[in-house]
Parts: sequence; C-alpha cells; structure tokens
Amino acid sequence: MARYLTRYIEQEIKETLETSGVVVVAGPKFCGKTTTCQLFAKSKFVLDTKAKIELAQSNPEGILVGSSPRLIDEWQNVPDLWNAARSFVDASSDKFGLLIFTGSSTPADKNEIYHSGTGRIVTIGMRTMSLFESGESNGLVSIKDLFDNPNIKLLHIDDNHTVRDTAFYICRGGWPLSLTSDRNKGLKITQNYYSTLFEFENSKNKKFRNKKPEIFFMILRSYARHISTEAKRKILLADVNEHDDRNLDPETFDSYVEALKDLYIIKDIEAWNPNLRSRTSIITSPTRHFIDTSIAAGALHISPDDLINDPETFGLFFEDFAIKELSVYAQSSNGIIQHYRDGNGLECDAVLRLSNGKYALIEIKLGGENLVKEGNKTLLALQKKIIGSNHNPPTFLMIITASGNAYTTPEGIHVVPIHMLRD
Repeated sequence: MARYLTRYIEQEIKETLETSGVVVVAGPKFCGKTTTCQLFAKSKFVLDTKAKIELAQSNPEGILVGSSPRLIDEWQNVPDLWNAARSFVDASSDKFGLLIFTGSSTPADKNEIYHSGTGRIVTIGMRTMSLFESGESNGLVSIKDLFDNPNIKLLHIDDNHTVRDTAFYICRGGWPLSLTSDRNKGLKITQNYYSTLFEFENSKNKKFRNKKPEIFFMILRSYARHISTEAKRKILLADVNEHDDRNLDPETFDSYVEALKDLYIIKDIEAWNPNLRSRTSIITSPTRHFIDTSIAAGALHISPDDLINDPETFGLFFEDFAIKELSVYAQSSNGIIQHYRDGNGLECDAVLRLSNGKYALIEIKLGGENLVKEGNKTLLALQKKIIGSNHNPPTFLMIITASGNAYTTPEGIHVVPIHMLRD
C-alpha cells in the first residue's frame, strides 16, 4: 500500500468539524478527497453503485445514521442528501462533526437543494497536491514567515533541482496516484486519468451524461492554448470552431464550460481591484486556469521535453502551475489568489490576499537574469502606484522561478524557486 502523505487541508477539515455539523469536501476526481476524509470518519457510505444510489434516494435520512463523523462519498449523486443533512443536524443533540460529504462534481440538479445549509453545512475546496505535500519542495521559504517577517534576507543555494524537473512536475501533476519514483510511470498514470475525464455512461447527472466527450476535450484544448491569459469567451469559442472544424454556438459552449467548472477541472482566477485613487481603469477579466496544469498538458499532448523546447508555452504553463501551488498554500492561511492588470498595461501575475487584510504581490517567471529583472521592475512599479494612492501597501514582493536559488534583491524583493516554497 502506498504511503499516505499529509495534506494541508487536514487542519481545515478538523477545525470545520469542530464548528459545523456537515463538512463538504469538494474537488476533482482522484485528488485524494476520500483518502484524506477517512482519517476523520468513524463510519462511511459510498455511493458507487446503482443499488446504493437507489437506496439513498429512497431513504436519504437512513444512510446518514452511523458513528460520527460519518463519511458519505460522492454525495452529489443523490442531491436530496443535502436537505436530509440539514434535518439530521437539527434533530441531533450534538450539532458539530456529524457528517463529511465528498464530491467530485456539483449535484445533478441544484433545484433539488432547498436550502443553503447556512449554519450547518460548510464546503471546503480541495486541489491536487502541492510540491511541499508531495515532498518535492524542500520548504526552505515559508509564505507565512514572510508575512510575519517580510524584511528577512533570503539566501538558499540549490544546484540539484533543474528546469526539467519543473517541466516534469507540470506534466505529471499533483495526483496522489501518480507520485511514483518511476517518472515515466507517473506521467502514464496522469495520461490515463486524463483519458477518462469524461466517462459518464453510468452517471445519473444529465448535465454530464447528455454531453459529448469530444466537445469537452475540444474546449479543454482551447483553454490550454489560452492558459494563463485573459482570453474572453468569444476568443475561446472562435478558437474551438477554428481548430476543430466545428460550429459550436455560444449557448452550447457556455453549458460545457459550466460543466467543466462543476467537475472542478477549470478554475479561473478573478481580478483584484484595490480601488486605487487613479484615473487608470482596472481590468476585471479573469485569467484562464486549470485545477491542475497536467490537464492542460494532456489536452495539448505536451511532454516535459515539449515545454523545454518551447519557452513561451513553458512560461504560460509554469504560471498556471505556480498559481495552483500558491492556491494550496494560501488556503492553509485562509487566503485567496487573484491577479491584477490595469488599463496602462501594468499587471501582476498573482496577488495573495489574507483575511486579515495583508497581501503580497507576486510575479511568476521561468527564471534567468532578464526575466527576473522584468518581474522586479513590474513589482516596484505597482508598489509605487499603490503607495501613491495611499492604499495599504503590500507586505512583501516576490518573484517565483522554475529553478535556481532563493535570494532577496537589493530592492527587498524575494526571488524564490518553486521547489523551495511552502505555506
């Protein structure tokens, strides 16, 4: 049996069980939801067969009964379980830590959910594993430490990790089953996962079952071609119709994109609007991202060698990869990731915002002196603009690179390779 690797989300699940009746852990298939949640469960019911689903449909309240916390796996196959869970919590003498729901998609019919679950049900998003969770980041640079001590001077030398290692991590992804010492095997496992993304023959969810897998794959290819950009819907749609010789209409396109979001496959990053006192307009378009960059690599049949040989594509894929890593680390500190761009062309790849109001400005570059200088210039310009507007200044500035050493520039900007980062 493979060794279990600790996940950041464990602490969030633990704390939420102590303050809520039902914890819903939602994320893509095979990201490790069930395995992690089983650490907390004292009983479980898995909705993985037609018979079990029919039993739950006929008696949703009955399958909730068991030692608490009780794990209900793939709960979305029976949406009425959400309603039953509220009643179950209300009727219980203990109000906290009763149920854990896991799901790899949103419910088949949201109209069957009659209440929000406020005060009883809390949803936690789960992503694939970060490099620190998989043991592939040495964690020498902590984001939490930088927020606590932003004036620290970094100097960590590493001659072992290469750009090719990062290219491999991008293509393999953070899927627990793909974490093997045999890199070719790891890539193959991820490729197998990608090929089965849209197998819905036995699904009760009409939203997915009635859709064509080939269209899903076409839209994923379009997203992958525009990864880490602010491509608008009309551009993505035109790209699908041009590259795949289709005549997909906007309504159909939107329905497939919504389904991809419901399956936790694509994850756009929203824009940060700091309300600077400036005439410069803030661009509010989201950037196109994936829950795991390996899905984009699968969509375009990209290998680590392909990335090495195409620096422009590598840069865009690396940005998506770094956003995923940052999202995992930010979540452990109750933070979020956004991006910034204004009408004058000034932009910042990632803004890491904490709930206490602190934030950091982060540029994502493959590395090399010229690209680091470029990121340095961008961050200083945006910081100056923010300070000039009397807005709360960033706690620290960072440039994330694909390899190399960690250090602090004379201007106080922290340059950190992805394999040295942690929460």
